[in-house]
Amino acid sequence: MTGAGPDEALAGAFEEQRGRLVAVAHRMLGSRADAEDAVQEAWLRLARQDAAAIGNLSGWLTTVVGRVCIDVLRSRKARPEASYDDELPELMVIEDEDAAPEEDAVLAESVGLALLVVLDTLGPSERLAFVLHDLFAVPFAEVGEILGKSADAAKMLASRARRKVQGRRPADEPQQRAVVDAFLAAAREGDFDGLLQVLDPEVTWRSETAHGVVVKLGSAEVATRVQRGARAVVTVRPALVNGKLGIVAWNKRGKLAGVMACTIADGRIVAIDSVSDPRRLAAMGVTSPEPFSSK
Repeated sequence: MTGAGPDEALAGAFEEQRGRLVAVAHRMLGSRADAEDAVQEAWLRLARQDAAAIGNLSGWLTTVVGRVCIDVLRSRKARPEASYDDELPELMVIEDEDAAPEEDAVLAESVGLALLVVLDTLGPSERLAFVLHDLFAVPFAEVGEILGKSADAAKMLASRARRKVQGRRPADEPQQRAVVDAFLAAAREGDFDGLLQVLDPEVTWRSETAHGVVVKLGSAEVATRVQRGARAVVTVRPALVNGKLGIVAWNKRGKLAGVMACTIADGRIVAIDSVSDPRRLAAMGVTSPEPFSSK
C-alpha cells in the first residue's frame, strides 16, 4: 500500500481545518452559502501555493478566509440599497438552526442568535477582530496581520466591537421571538383572529414578488394574505433577516418559498418585509432543510 501523494496529503490537511474555517466565515458573513464560498476560495488559493513553504497551515488558512470575508463585507457596505418604490433592499438571512452542524458546535454556547444581530451592525474590521479574537481566541498579532494593522490596532478594534456588543445586545429578543412564534402558529392553523392579535392594526407588509412590489395595509388585509400564502408552505424556520427576527419558508417541493423580516413594537408586528421572487430568493444562498419532508 502506497502512502498518500502530496496533493492528497494537502487535501487531507485542508479538510481537517474546514469545519473551523466554515464556522469562522459563517459568523463573519452570517450566511452558510457565503461561508462555504469563502472557504472554497481559500482552498483554491492554497492549491496554487507551494505548500512546503507554508509553516503554519492553520494560520495561513485563517488569514486567507479572514481577508476574503473582509472583502465580502466591504462589498456589501458599498452596495447601495434599492428604493421601496422599485424593489426591497437585499435581505440577508442568518438561519436559526436548532440542530447546528458539527462544525458550529464550538460556537453553540459562545454566540447565539441575538449576538448575530449585533455582529451585523459592526464594521468589517471590527467584526473580524471581535469574531477571531473573542470567539476563536486568535492572537491579536495574527488578527492585525490579516487586517494589515498592528496588534495594538487590532486590540483596539476588538475592544470597540466588544463595547458595542455589550451595549446593543437586545434584551427583549425572547419577547419578540414569542410574537413571531405566535404569528407562525396562527398562520399554520389558519387562525384569523390569532393573526389579528399579533398584528398591529396599521401593520404594513411590503412584498417583492415576481411581478413587482405588493403592499398590503392593515391587520385584516395582511392576515388574509398570510392565510392564503400559508397553504403553499410546508416547512418554516425562524431566522434573522437584516438583523430582525423573521421567517424562512419552503414549499411542498422543498424549494425556498419566501423570506420575511418582521418589525415588532409593543408586542405586535408593525411591519413586514418579504421576498417571494424566485430570482431574489435564489441569490440568497439559503439551503433547504435536510432531510426535507412534505409531511
